[in-house]
Amino acid sequence: MAQWIIGTVVENKRWHDDLFSLRVQTPTPFSFTAGQFVRLGLPGTEKRIQRAYSLVNSPNDNLLDFLITSVPDGELSPRLDLLKVGDTLEVSAPPTGFFILSEIPDGKTLWLISTGTGIGPYLSMLHTEEPWQRFEHVVLVHGVRYGRDLCYQEQIQQWQQQYPNRFHYQPVVTRETVPNGLQQRIPVLIANGLLEKAVGVDLDSQAQVMICGNPAMIVESKAALLEKGLDKNLRRKPGNVTVEQYWK
Repeated sequence: MAQWIIGTVVENKRWHDDLFSLRVQTPTPFSFTAGQFVRLGLPGTEKRIQRAYSLVNSPNDNLLDFLITSVPDGELSPRLDLLKVGDTLEVSAPPTGFFILSEIPDGKTLWLISTGTGIGPYLSMLHTEEPWQRFEHVVLVHGVRYGRDLCYQEQIQQWQQQYPNRFHYQPVVTRETVPNGLQQRIPVLIANGLLEKAVGVDLDSQAQVMICGNPAMIVESKAALLEKGLDKNLRRKPGNVTVEQYWK
């Protein structure tokens, strides 16, 4: 059974009005595997209000990092949005989830496809050595509505500089034009081949694809990948496509 520990906010970073990152300090070191999630909670009138959030930070970082969209009519996210340095919240322990690289078969290329805050677990993975040791190419695709939603750009640019011929970053911005961005929805870009063309890496049998984000995007992307011969990865039947099952 999960237990709850008290975390203290050390930073509430504003990306824009509806998107923010909470950095949280816990009393003792917090061990997790990149790609896992915890629940954040605040007291409610009758019971704790809690939601699941992926850990964005490196497993070696002592500060926990969470990328959060503030939903206007949400029970928890608007309250998290208001937290200031020194405020406290509850963090579930231990972390959980199997959307982790050890569940992914070997391949030539690792595709990390996300929308919105679904980019979070991938950022944690990219802080580790495993993707760079196991895959020749790593592709990070981030689908958003507006350019302002393309967060963590400084860190992404560092990986581009560190792995110039191996790391490929592709923003997909559907409601405005941004430099180097694609504008169609991700499932469409998979189906018509424009995503592969833009990145310069094939979505073939040597690819391992992880998908996290909007449920409709996940369903449609899985269907588009299946048309390319890439089936779902299961423990009992290894494949090429692994998805995160809960909505962030």
